[in-house]
Amino acid sequence: MKKIDKDGLLLCELQAKAFEMSAESTEVSSEIFIRRFMNSQISKSLDNGVILQTNIQAKDLLERVEEQYGESQYGSKKYTQNELYWIGYIYRYFSYTYDMSSVQVYKIVKPKELRGLFLAYHTLDPSQAIERILEAKNLLRDDEQELKRQYEIFRSVRNIEMN
Repeated sequence: MKKIDKDGLLLCELQAKAFEMSAESTEVSSEIFIRRFMNSQISKSLDNGVILQTNIQAKDLLERVEEQYGESQYGSKKYTQNELYWIGYIYRYFSYTYDMSSVQVYKIVKPKELRGLFLAYHTLDPSQAIERILEAKNLLRDDEQELKRQYEIFRSVRNIEMN
């Protein structure tokens, strides 16, 4: 896991604002918007940081997603702007600090789950919130934790062989 830096914070803020704006400026449900965004070409530009070399704004991100997927009115469940802002921020923070693509992060934690965690986790530091999510899923990427996991596998295999 790498530390968040100035570039990472800029990316988090940009994505969070785009998610927040989606509540009012898109017709699709929030979950559909998030799925489209996280799988879009523009999210790949956020993943590799290339977007920092441009003067793109949050509104432009929304337009790019709409260009890629087209307009739709699919779904009706909208999240609040605060929920969307936090979800967008968490997704980008997770992607940036764990050096994972948006698609990989989306597969680990879906928007519905993040929305359910909003009230409990939105006041935490993003790194703590992500750590708790990974811990709950038994996916903590800590070296010490990984060594313990591997040792337990070794012990169980050895016990099976001895019996």
